[in-house]
Amino acid sequence: MRVLSTTTINIKAENGTDKLIADAEANYCRQLAAVVEELIAEKDEKPVILLSGPSGSGKTTSAFRIRRMLCNQGINTYTMSMDNYFIPMGDPRTVYEEDGSVDFESPARLEAEQLADHLEKMWSGEAFTLPVFDFVAQKQIPGARFKRGKDEMVILEGIHALNPEITGLVSEHSAGVYVSVRTRVKSHNGTRLHPAKIRLARRLIRDTLFRGRSVEQVLQNFANVQRGEEKYIIPYKRYAECQVDTFMAYELSAYKPFLGEALSAMRDGEYDNVVKKLNLVLGELESVGLDGVPCDSLLREFTGGSEFEY
Repeated sequence: MRVLSTTTINIKAENGTDKLIADAEANYCRQLAAVVEELIAEKDEKPVILLSGPSGSGKTTSAFRIRRMLCNQGINTYTMSMDNYFIPMGDPRTVYEEDGSVDFESPARLEAEQLADHLEKMWSGEAFTLPVFDFVAQKQIPGARFKRGKDEMVILEGIHALNPEITGLVSEHSAGVYVSVRTRVKSHNGTRLHPAKIRLARRLIRDTLFRGRSVEQVLQNFANVQRGEEKYIIPYKRYAECQVDTFMAYELSAYKPFLGEALSAMRDGEYDNVVKKLNLVLGELESVGLDGVPCDSLLREFTGGSEFEY
């Protein structure tokens, strides 16, 4: 687990925010390139790539970037999301938390038999109809017909992608990739911001800007998200052959203009400890603007302006 201090981040920023951004992006790109090298070496035996990670880890951007790298190597590759295999809200199979709220992290939210069947067909090269989940209507609708061609690859991304109870026997014929924040940020007084809190910062940005949620609502859901990660996601990361640390050295500095005022205005409450730690670290960092952040950056998944379609 890497530890990076706010002092180090600020010193790097003093030498030029463009270089700070470029170095962080290059580090992420090098990790993905190493993953792609391994995937290519195993592509004949493992043409299906199962990409997992907890909420806010940057799964979608990582999947698109890996796809692009594989395509640039002449390997036609598709990306698919497990979200299209959701069951509708209110379905009798829905799992609830003790407080009566929906357990959004539970694998029971997926049409597991359908997904396992489609994964087998992806691997074997059989044709099937892709599902599309309509979140507004809360139902699955038929999408396009799909058949993986010879020498083609498929990336399936989702929080349960590495769970063999969900992916079935295809996990024996697939390559596992796990992406998440693996860096802690240390303040002047030695307080360390856990990777989960950094992913929370990403969720705060994305959900308040683009999903119509308040800071309070995101924080309120945070405990349930963490419980789900510990129960349903983290235990299966051992099945990943490759792991990627998606932390960007400049990202908290870039989030500061978005989060600083909102978090400072939070009243004391049950989320006080989380808010205080985020405020402490953000307060020690110099702000970095988004102008120099590339359109294919993982940060754009949370701040907007990405060239990828999510």
